[in-house]
Amino acid sequence: MASKKQIESTICEEGNWYWVPEYKVMLVRDSNGGAKATGKKKLSSPDDVAGVLKTYLDGADREHFCIALLDRKGHIIGLNTVSIGGLHSSIVHPREVFKPALILGAASIILCHNHPSGDTTPSKEDLEVTNRLIEAGKIMGIEILDHVIIGDDSFCSLKARGFI
Repeated sequence: MASKKQIESTICEEGNWYWVPEYKVMLVRDSNGGAKATGKKKLSSPDDVAGVLKTYLDGADREHFCIALLDRKGHIIGLNTVSIGGLHSSIVHPREVFKPALILGAASIILCHNHPSGDTTPSKEDLEVTNRLIEAGKIMGIEILDHVIIGDDSFCSLKARGFI
């Protein structure tokens, strides 16, 4: 006899029965090494963003594309590495960018990636990816607040430079 779970996940279509797997989407917090939260960090300027993300990306020898997930008041509620690429590029798709934002219930996100070369000048591809993600965010109701490029000793905010 079929279990209750198997019965609930079977579908009858024109006399044929199909088993359809069920999935759960869950949010899992990575271990923070025993650190204890002392409050919520508000990201209110490109300097704030760069400070947090420079620490997060410290020691990265390849390009990492990350997002800072924010609540409605601009407090950071999480960080996520979307992709890790080579020395000069990483593949970024809206599906992977917005998945953690949807699961976490983020109101907005800040895009970030590092340039291992140290040069924070945005490339044509950086601008194209940013514009594509802004359009996707508008459809999904998740605002892209900025895109920050981290270099060795400096950073570039695309919002501050007028690209966003």
